[in-house]
Amino acid sequence: MTTLEHFLPLTQRVISQTTRRVFEGQSVPAPEKVVSLFEPHTAIIQRGKAPPRDTEFGRKVWYSEVDGGLVSEYRILPGSPPDNQDQWTVSLKHHCQLFGHPPTTATADRGVYSIANEAEAQRQQIPEIALPKPGAKTPERLAYEALPWFRAALRFRSGVEGRISVLRGPRGLRRCLNRGETGLERWVGWGVITNNLVVMATALTRRRRSRRLAAT
Repeated sequence: MTTLEHFLPLTQRVISQTTRRVFEGQSVPAPEKVVSLFEPHTAIIQRGKAPPRDTEFGRKVWYSEVDGGLVSEYRILPGSPPDNQDQWTVSLKHHCQLFGHPPTTATADRGVYSIANEAEAQRQQIPEIALPKPGAKTPERLAYEALPWFRAALRFRSGVEGRISVLRGPRGLRRCLNRGETGLERWVGWGVITNNLVVMATALTRRRRSRRLAAT
């Protein structure tokens, strides 16, 4: 009975959205669509890539990384929000709460850029704000983004892409093998914990090797 109570409303939604799209010619908004009966929390994600990789199904995960390769924050986002919505502001506040002070440098990819996000970082008194602006730039903006610390921050950001690849690959976050929303949260959480443990173990091993070499 519990199983029927779970699946019947989902099946009715699938029938409704199919009727609207196929027979009535309506456009059904992505947040209203059910794309999986077994994982109804699955979202439609527009990747902005060329077909057939322009659309994916799953969930967006927002990561924050600090110097040294540790993931200091992760959040499973509902739906498919734009990168410059409010993730940046939440991450800056989380960093201040976690470490007791704002970061010296804060950076993200160009999808996060907005005037509001830069203003929020300034309000948090972050000395170096490296949000590359997409599209046409004024000479002043070009000069700003050519500053050595800005370019160094973007190189750090490029390294974060490698961290994401590691999380998706060796850490197993490309595909969740647990069921349900809570299963997804556990899967991502353990993947991040595993990553941080490996990063710390690698750093300690390198430190010990350096001490041994210095002693000899």
